[in-house]
Amino acid sequence: MRRLNLIFMVVAGVLMSAMTVFAQAPEAAVDHNAGYKAIAAGVGFAIAVVGGALGQSRIGAAACEGAARNPGAAAKIQTMMILGLALIESLVLFALLVVFTQVWK
Repeated sequence: MRRLNLIFMVVAGVLMSAMTVFAQAPEAAVDHNAGYKAIAAGVGFAIAVVGGALGQSRIGAAACEGAARNPGAAAKIQTMMILGLALIESLVLFALLVVFTQVWK
């Protein structure tokens, strides 16, 4: 009887210490709007790219017109045009960075 009682207590102790193995981990929150986020990010970035392209085309057209009107100032016009193009392109790249940070949160 004493031996049976000891075996029962050992088995109960092993089973009670193993209870944490059977505990389920909490499920991670599932984002059901991931597809919508990607579509919205793509549309937003497309708008930013179209705006940047329109701005760059207007800068290029204005620079060509300015150089045609005053060939002596072509070097200054070209410098300002390149500076403006770089700033517009940096805004488009910033929009791409914002898209990446919002999609892959």
